[in-house]
Amino acid sequence: MNQTEYAGGKMLASVADGVGTVTFNQPEKRNAMSMEMWSGFGEILQSFAADPAVRVVVLTGAGDKAFVSGADISQFEKNRGDSEAREEYDRLTAFGRKTFETFGKPTIARIQGFCIGGGLAIAMNADLRIASDDSRFGIPAAKLGISYNYASVRRLVTLVGPAEARMLLFTGELIGAAEARQIGLINRVVTLDQLDSIVAKLARTIAGNAPISVASMKFTIAEAAKDESGADLAAINASIAKCFDSNDYREGRNAFREKRKPVFSGT
Repeated sequence: MNQTEYAGGKMLASVADGVGTVTFNQPEKRNAMSMEMWSGFGEILQSFAADPAVRVVVLTGAGDKAFVSGADISQFEKNRGDSEAREEYDRLTAFGRKTFETFGKPTIARIQGFCIGGGLAIAMNADLRIASDDSRFGIPAAKLGISYNYASVRRLVTLVGPAEARMLLFTGELIGAAEARQIGLINRVVTLDQLDSIVAKLARTIAGNAPISVASMKFTIAEAAKDESGADLAAINASIAKCFDSNDYREGRNAFREKRKPVFSGT
């Protein structure tokens, strides 16, 4: 599999069989996210968004120690030393964050090892989270004397509810994969030797479905998570209408009638 390097090789991208893979590649720092990596992440996602061959994206960390262990603390003194510096840091990393938040294709976080702080924020922003049973999760912001941003707290509360969010945020303690699954933080826990095959099977299944349908449902789920007054019902209905008018819908009907596997074009 050919890989394209971004951020000086600290971010890697590859595409195979409808699946784009993003690798956070700083294993010597447990894949901690630097500002350069955020830019590279955004560039990769932009390229995947424009590539019709990519129907689903898997996020993974290099090595066997971590998915992403958070922000690169070695940059904190220079880039996040006070509130003014933090605002500048947020501005410089906004491209990567915004590109991920608005990415229209389904994403799967393949989690092995530590998934902490900003790394957990990345995983929570993915559509699905599959973790090995040796993974560890936590948000140690209170142990550093900082706080967590609104968007990440909102995603956390949406996933686990306010009571469990308080437990994670107030204590800053790490929890194991079984507890993370129990409170709804992740979708599945699997053994380490099953992780790759299960994630690959899940990605292939999604990639084999109609891209227009999956995109519509991803959008509708995101809107449904908002207050009803804030949901864009017109946009939801437009996305549904697009599905019913698509070539993929005709292909799905024909395949069902002919008792064969559909071949979707994304149109």
